[in-house]
Amino acid sequence: MSTATLAPSLAGENGLNRYLAEIRTFPVLSFTEEQHLAKQWRDAQDTKAAHRLVTSHLRLVAKIAMGYRGYGLPVSDLIAEGNLGLMHSVKKFDPDKGFRLATYAMWWIKASIQEYILHSWSLVKMGTTAAQKKLFFNLRRLKNRLDAADGTDLTPAQTQRIADSLDVTPVEVTDMNRRLSGGDQSLNAPLKASEEGSGEWQDILEDERDNQETRYLQLDETRKRRSILRAAMATLKPREKEIFAARRLLDEPHTLEVLADKYGISRERIRQIETRAMEKITAHIKSSPLLIAAGA
Repeated sequence: MSTATLAPSLAGENGLNRYLAEIRTFPVLSFTEEQHLAKQWRDAQDTKAAHRLVTSHLRLVAKIAMGYRGYGLPVSDLIAEGNLGLMHSVKKFDPDKGFRLATYAMWWIKASIQEYILHSWSLVKMGTTAAQKKLFFNLRRLKNRLDAADGTDLTPAQTQRIADSLDVTPVEVTDMNRRLSGGDQSLNAPLKASEEGSGEWQDILEDERDNQETRYLQLDETRKRRSILRAAMATLKPREKEIFAARRLLDEPHTLEVLADKYGISRERIRQIETRAMEKITAHIKSSPLLIAAGA
């Protein structure tokens, strides 16, 4: 099942009016007709039946797509994505449940359009959680209800009301509002004459990474600490070293019970050995010449 065979051609924005006029010519199905066609498709994979189911609901797709015009994307693209959602719904529709196809298809259509908007509206990924997606698609409506002006920050009271309404944090509301108001900006965009002289935006961005000297000092400090720990570990007896490593140095430390079974002793004895090994290592580290020289 493909859009090419089941839906009229939608040749971009220029052909939108023609497309909208064409889909109005497809008849609306009665419940009985819809049930019969849906069973023909489900049971016999009758593509003619699927074609009638799809074309009779193209007006629904167009109506839903028109509701997402405020995101600056071509309506023809929104309709095309909605048509894909419609066809997925026809594939999965179960007429035996007694629902109308439109009721079931509406959710698939909206999901397809929303996913397309989220991936196309911004180069930076917008929302990943259900709450963030809900915020993205409802923020403008709630701002209008609160008479909040576009292109400006929300007041603390407005932010809190929206956050409470959509079950997100005020910070998420503020961040999303600024994203929707500002859109994407290129780092290669030239600076205005009055802004830090000539050049591009990326020229004045601060590099928050540590400089080479700081990274070298951190690496050197790590090497020293590892050297001190190795020297301290060398003072332990073999079993002390094994138990200390298993309890303190692994990403997923072994339990007292596991080690007790391994060495054939009690859990309390394992704990005592671990404690003694820790005391030895601590004493050695405190007396280490490297640590003293570093002023630690």
